[in-house]
Amino acid sequence: MIIDWPVLRASATAAAERAYAPYSGLRVGAAGLTADGQVVTGCNVENSSYGLTLCAECGLVSALHASGAGTGALRAVAVVAGDGQPLLPCGRCRQLLLEAGGPDLLVDTAEGPVELKVLLPAAFTGDDLAARREVR
Repeated sequence: MIIDWPVLRASATAAAERAYAPYSGLRVGAAGLTADGQVVTGCNVENSSYGLTLCAECGLVSALHASGAGTGALRAVAVVAGDGQPLLPCGRCRQLLLEAGGPDLLVDTAEGPVELKVLLPAAFTGDDLAARREVR
């Protein structure tokens, strides 16, 4: 699959323009490319109770599921600030993206695409959860 990173970044930038960021002033957009070539976007939505703020990646994964693409469907993701420059997802969002695209998911960085498994080494997965679940 060929990934058109400028198009993905432009989609993320357009999503950032729709972000609701009255508290931090940092608009963030995310765009993901699915296995079937669909581009799905999300933006951050802040709340005065900062803990309730939704990251752009959360919006992206929600839109991914709402579109019917589902778990493991993402192949590439770009996350940008309002100026269109790449931002690396935080640890929480890296974990969220892991289930949406797996360890081979390509994440756009200022230095170029990097596999998620490099950004989130020794990740905790659903397999770990299943193996450690207590039987009652």
